[in-house]
Amino acid sequence: LQSAVMWRTALRCVKANCVFAHRRMSQSPSSLSGKVAIITASTDGIGLATAEALGRRGAHVVVSSRHQANVDRAVNLLQSHNIIVTGTTCNVGKAEDREKLVQTAVDHCGGIDILVSNAAVNPFFGNIMDSTEEVWDKILAVNVKAAFLLTKLVVPHMEKRRGGNVVFVSSVGGYQPFPALGPYSVSKTALLGLTRALAPELAQSNIRVNCVAPGIIKTRFSAALWENEDLMEDFQRQLCIKRAGRPEEIGGVIAFLCSDDASYITGETITATGGMGCRL
Repeated sequence: LQSAVMWRTALRCVKANCVFAHRRMSQSPSSLSGKVAIITASTDGIGLATAEALGRRGAHVVVSSRHQANVDRAVNLLQSHNIIVTGTTCNVGKAEDREKLVQTAVDHCGGIDILVSNAAVNPFFGNIMDSTEEVWDKILAVNVKAAFLLTKLVVPHMEKRRGGNVVFVSSVGGYQPFPALGPYSVSKTALLGLTRALAPELAQSNIRVNCVAPGIIKTRFSAALWENEDLMEDFQRQLCIKRAGRPEEIGGVIAFLCSDDASYITGETITATGGMGCRL
């Protein structure tokens, strides 16, 4: 009888510890369970890696691209990883597409908690003095203006949920301009300023605004850099970690910034460059 009582007592302790452990896990500050995250340009590269990082932490991710085929492919991939995902086409340079993206998140997911502004273009490669007005208009419209206007659209929905997170994807080129990518680098510098300008205003609504500045990351978008052996040799001399980065290494940083682990961080830019000396 005494042995049976001891076994029942031990079993109750095990069950209690399991419940406690489950509660601790469910309350993990890195969890994004129940959050809704919009990620622009998220069917490839850093955007897709970010969608996966947020989704694995429990967020319902809303992915987008200009082309439906890319959206479908990304949705299928994320679903195969048991991630809750909604997809839609979006050209962030068009006001009607930005509005559709936001409305899709609200209609299908119930609200918005996170915006990761990742979309960018670079139609020019060469001497900055050879760049045209059309090049500047295109780059600034997509890389900077659209990032702000999309933020302006999502903020009222974040306020309804008593807070949120905005993360802009800049570049190490925003600190140290890349050779032959002058206008693009300038647009990435602008995002550093946009982060600092928005953070104090949106803090009043419990919305944190931060930025990530990746170094050379192996994506199709940056192929002109990492596929050029001479350029990469020059870059690698500046790196502590002697290789190009992987998209998931940026996605993880962004997921951190969107989590409660980063609850005291706003107005900041995290550089993820492999040790490239771009700032103090």
